[in-house]
Amino acid sequence: MAIDDEAGRPRAASGPVLSQDIFERAAALKQAGQPFVLATVIWSQRPTSAKPGAKGIITADGALFGWVGGSCAQPAVIREALKTLADGRSRILRLDPEGQSVGDRRDVVVVPMTCHSGGALELFLEPFLPPLQLVVFGESPVAQALIRLGRAMGYRVVAVRPGVDAELVDEADLTLSTLDIDDLVRGRQTVAVVATMGMYDEEAVERALRAGAGFVALVASRRRFDAVRAALVASGLSPDLLARVKAPAGLDIGATAPEEIAVSILAEIIAHKSALQPLIPGAPPVAEPDEPSTAVDPVCGMTVEIAGARHTAEYQGRRYYFCCPACRRHFLANPAEYVHTGSGV
Repeated sequence: MAIDDEAGRPRAASGPVLSQDIFERAAALKQAGQPFVLATVIWSQRPTSAKPGAKGIITADGALFGWVGGSCAQPAVIREALKTLADGRSRILRLDPEGQSVGDRRDVVVVPMTCHSGGALELFLEPFLPPLQLVVFGESPVAQALIRLGRAMGYRVVAVRPGVDAELVDEADLTLSTLDIDDLVRGRQTVAVVATMGMYDEEAVERALRAGAGFVALVASRRRFDAVRAALVASGLSPDLLARVKAPAGLDIGATAPEEIAVSILAEIIAHKSALQPLIPGAPPVAEPDEPSTAVDPVCGMTVEIAGARHTAEYQGRRYYFCCPACRRHFLANPAEYVHTGSGV
């Protein structure tokens, strides 16, 4: 049976079937390596129609699947979910008519919700990102130890071993017999470790940097890295790219054995992980500064995303944007009553 949401639009009733669909969708996205945010309503105040336990999935392209509230709540949830994907951190989102902070709860992001019906919501936004991709160049004992330990840590491990038959190597999730890693790195949070022990250091470092790896570690002495850097500068590699290279690789913990060196490198990766921006494929492009990306619904005051807005109206040469059909109908019935409060384009 259909139930009206805050804006008077019919929606599908939520229940066990919807929850099951949500979890099936989440499992499929994880299997495909696609990032998403699971939004769960943890508190509500009447007359909002979303109740605690209601869930939705927001993907990197801003699509929403599930139910986390009506048209007044959804744009704010999607915007904050995309921020969650960008920094990889969970957060609580409070949609409140007053838009005021909640005491000393510094972990709560408060956004005003100005629908006519009132009410308030709190949602927990939890990001699910693809595992970090660890690209290991070389066949050295350090490279082999990195592959084993990287898989144990849950990373997606790619072994790059030019000239080696990929079918003969099964420790890594994927083995490449060439240095062509561009397609693997594109749109994925990636770190690379070059442990070729001088065999093709320059080529491996250059390919990792040009492919877009956010952090590149070279297993080599400082003197050896000076020679590698000089060769890469001569080949035209920019200082900004070379600044991503860490050599010698790993934290200085007195490591000597290959496994110990691998541990020191992985520890350094963990230390840098929070500074690596997740690369979200399909994320909406950022609008130019002189082009507004949002407008204010002149009827209810809700912020509306201009891109893909479904409800608009023209009045005196300006376009107005609305969160739902009901607000648009109110506006068209008497535009003069609302034009002073709205943001038209």
